[in-house]
Amino acid sequence: MNTPDTVYACIDGLDATAAVIDSAAWSARRLHAPLTLLHALERPEPLPPVGDYSGLIGVGAQEVLLQRLNELDDERSKIAHQAAEQMIHEALKHVDPASVPALHTFLKDGNLTDVLLEQEPNTRLFVLGKGFRATIARKLRLDHRVESVIRSVKQPVLVTTASTFVPPTNFVVAFDGSATSLRAVQVVARSPLLRGLDAQLVIAGEPSVEVLEQLHGAQLLLEDAGFKVTTKIVPGVPEEAIPAFLAARQDTFLVLGAYGHSRIRQLIVGSTTTALLRLSSVPVLVLR
Repeated sequence: MNTPDTVYACIDGLDATAAVIDSAAWSARRLHAPLTLLHALERPEPLPPVGDYSGLIGVGAQEVLLQRLNELDDERSKIAHQAAEQMIHEALKHVDPASVPALHTFLKDGNLTDVLLEQEPNTRLFVLGKGFRATIARKLRLDHRVESVIRSVKQPVLVTTASTFVPPTNFVVAFDGSATSLRAVQVVARSPLLRGLDAQLVIAGEPSVEVLEQLHGAQLLLEDAGFKVTTKIVPGVPEEAIPAFLAARQDTFLVLGAYGHSRIRQLIVGSTTTALLRLSSVPVLVLR
């Protein structure tokens, strides 16, 4: 599937699939972009190899056994493909084709990250589901598939955090005055994805005078783009303060800038943004 500027809903048939489809369809409508339901079919683990027992059972019996194992591997692959095709067929029922500019499906053998990298030149947004939300900042690791994708792709990634999708009426930008957080604000200002929603710029901790000046500049940038903007400083470290700030909210997105050097900017390679992705109770939009 090589349709330009596509929103890809990365589905796997698990609990988050409906939320992934709904959030991707919402995004496709706002971006006026085609929607593709994508499933990357990872090859099942091969059956364990058979040792050389030809001296015990005979060469012919050994060859028959190996042939049978190969046949079982092929059968498992066929069943996996049939299950994937059925899952995509059922997922299509969840989308009204008239509600999006265009609707496609894409089934590809391979690792999810590799498949998305192949499709990235034609991508506007990737939407993924996160299977769980941690409750203690350093207790659980981020879903390895989500982490791998965000490490690798350059296009925006929206990560859902629940089994149902609530259309947002506002969004929160985790801001620290860095180049990456400023770039995230610039991307938001240019994109139609969040246009018309109320914006809030949130800083965790005790910002310096310089960061406060940058916060004011970011606010003006969004206001010039037509957003209604408020700012807030929350006490504490980002990985605790921001999830707590968002805990009582449902109809919002958390916006993060990808990669950086400070505590709030250490996406994936550092602990803070990983924790925010794990602990957020609302969908997280990761921007480069």
